[in-house]
Amino acid sequence: MVLPAKVPGLRGIGSLEKWARREGYALVAGVDEAGRGPLAGPVVAAAVVLGMGHGIEGLDDSKKLTARRREKLAAGICAKALGWGLGIIGPARIDEVNIRNASLEAMSRSLSQLLAQGLQPDLVLVDGRDLFELPPRSPLLVQRAFVGADGLSEAVAAASIVAKVYRDTLMIEYHAMWPQYHFERHKGYPTAEHRRLLKLHGPCEIHRRSFRGVK
Repeated sequence: MVLPAKVPGLRGIGSLEKWARREGYALVAGVDEAGRGPLAGPVVAAAVVLGMGHGIEGLDDSKKLTARRREKLAAGICAKALGWGLGIIGPARIDEVNIRNASLEAMSRSLSQLLAQGLQPDLVLVDGRDLFELPPRSPLLVQRAFVGADGLSEAVAAASIVAKVYRDTLMIEYHAMWPQYHFERHKGYPTAEHRRLLKLHGPCEIHRRSFRGVK
């Protein structure tokens, strides 16, 4: 873990991009993940590069948005961003390396997918306290971690939205395979309903066996 970066005077969405431009960084990638807390399903990370004047209005931390608003924004991000990538780490790997390390692996994979599109950002902004290992054969990129970056950076907010929408879609698909858990409602999070159904039916293939309440 590294100490998160601190920049005085940051306030509001887009303030990190303004700081980055003042520091001489022109092309900024935002990276964030969704799914650290659930008892079931993968952790999903996204990496997004937005262009100047991208025209995507209403970007914010995905947790502050309704599901319908996230879905609309995710469609706009995928259509208008200069590039975006996804990284997905499943429950078995989460159990093997723990959720923190699995989240960082997902971030690295999402950036790898972004770099494969020919984009090379000057700066990688990461939501949280940790930096992740750069993908194999990656150029040496500057990373900065900020707690609450999804509410300060448009690129990180976009990444949080894309990751959340993709993961929610996966959980709805898993509901068709294991309808007894109602993944379409709680998306694997430890709600009272999910805990009750888990106790009733026991864990399935996508439950995280190392998590309290599952093992």
